[in-house]
Amino acid sequence: MQYGAGLRLKELVSLRVKDVDRERGQVVIHGGKGDKDRVTILPERVRLALDGIWEDLRQMHEKDRAAGVPGVALPGALARKMSRAGERFEWFWIFPAEELSRDPESGIVRRYHLHPKVYGEAITRAARKAGIQKRVTSHVLRHCFATHLLESGTDIRTIQELLGHNDVKTTEIYTHVASGVNGCGVKSPLDRLARCYTT
Repeated sequence: MQYGAGLRLKELVSLRVKDVDRERGQVVIHGGKGDKDRVTILPERVRLALDGIWEDLRQMHEKDRAAGVPGVALPGALARKMSRAGERFEWFWIFPAEELSRDPESGIVRRYHLHPKVYGEAITRAARKAGIQKRVTSHVLRHCFATHLLESGTDIRTIQELLGHNDVKTTEIYTHVASGVNGCGVKSPLDRLARCYTT
């Protein structure tokens, strides 16, 4: 999800059911960096994986309701304006924590989203298991999203919007990284011809 949609770590772990439009293939980010909202893409593979866990999320939500667990935390003014909305499934986390925890602001024990540190440690373990010999962090996945889009011909303004950058100069950093297989960003015409004639 993080690589496929280009999400920041905080944006990923705090996704809610209502933020993912599986039919339209979109992820809506609310209050991203600079408190900006944006829309990015939901990869088909991720949509299929979400279809597989949707019922598990619903069951966890219903179990919390049946146990009298307070609804999930809502951002700022929404918590005051719609005090019971956190009890509704659409506000539930896509990546909920397995255990309940005490809300640091209110002191209420409730279900929170997966802790960023837990996610970061899982990425480190997965990279090690895959035999990747480079440092892999959650932000690397976001960088790869942008770099791979640029290498496949996506225009820089579109990438800027998907990443939620205010200034295109921030996005232009990826033009230095997106260099293709040989380090200079140019593919030999011989390599293109070779593909045409190989059987």
